[in-house]
Amino acid sequence: MTRRTGPETLRRAASPARLLTLAVLPALLPALFLSVLAVPGARAAESAPTVSLSKKEAGKGGEITVSGKGWRGEALLMLLICGQATPERGVIGGTNSCANGTGRAVTTDEKGAFSKRLPVAEPPEPCPCVVHVATVTGEQASADAAFTVAGHPTAELPSRTGGGKLAVLAATRLEGDSSLLTWFGAPPARRLVFTVGNLGPAPVEDPVFEIGTAHGVYAPQWEERQWRGTVAPGARARIALPVELSAGAHGDYQISLRYGKKVLAEQPWGVGRPWGVTLFWVLLCLVVPAAVFRIGMAVVDRIRPRTGGAHRTAGARPGPAVSKGLPRRTTPVARTARSAAAGDADATTAVLPWFTPDSAPSENRPRPTTKGQA
Repeated sequence: MTRRTGPETLRRAASPARLLTLAVLPALLPALFLSVLAVPGARAAESAPTVSLSKKEAGKGGEITVSGKGWRGEALLMLLICGQATPERGVIGGTNSCANGTGRAVTTDEKGAFSKRLPVAEPPEPCPCVVHVATVTGEQASADAAFTVAGHPTAELPSRTGGGKLAVLAATRLEGDSSLLTWFGAPPARRLVFTVGNLGPAPVEDPVFEIGTAHGVYAPQWEERQWRGTVAPGARARIALPVELSAGAHGDYQISLRYGKKVLAEQPWGVGRPWGVTLFWVLLCLVVPAAVFRIGMAVVDRIRPRTGGAHRTAGARPGPAVSKGLPRRTTPVARTARSAAAGDADATTAVLPWFTPDSAPSENRPRPTTKGQA
């Protein structure tokens, strides 16, 4: 016979311990769920970076002390006074709304704390203002503290445009060519061109993009670029943002485009080596030694003793003194072939005695007699 299982069989198999567990479990589930949610929230609250100020208000030319906790250890931070911003909405216009000329940089300690004195300056945008602290490299993190610049104009914040959502509709590309100066180490520059569309129900006004440049295995370095214009809901716009590398940059680079916290596109960029710099150093290594050699030879030729000229001067006999009253002997106009061939070299030899035609040795010599003559 086969045994059939039914409700009565299950009730018989159920033990009192199982019944007690099933009765207590529904009451414990809400508490366990709340504890699981509360622990990550508490950890996030503890690790969130904070900023505090020594003064809430100061005038231009003053100075305040900015302190912070909860930041990443040994991280490089940037401190700025920005206008048209609140801690709730952040810096609306990006760093273009900040007093970048008086900003300061600080490095946190091992525990993620810092303290830095910051001069007070008027930002380019009206208040409400904040002291904006953000990481420069590594994982992005930022925090704002409300601050009032005394005597600076105040204006209302622009209306929210949170309903807008931008997306890249076409492939990005880099436009522009390198100039002759780039071949000699000037910073390479291009324009990142892309087309975006607004997929949200609200318009997007003056969006602030971020351009990141990465080389090799290093993390990208982000720079803010603001585009002036409005993208209506359902509309598209063609945007061109400048991209510039450091002087002498070469190799393979990765250009990234980010809006908000989302990376919209990436574009590779191969930068050629500046061979003009190499040519310059090669010529410098050749020209400088040659010039030094020529200068050294000229100095040696200038300071060496004149041994040959001194010997000739010492060996020559002094000529006879000529009286002032006697007339100077002139050189005959017609010279013989032998004296012309000798040239000026005869001037250094001793002067031979002069003979007149009557007293020449050839005239006084006896003539030979012919055969048969007495």
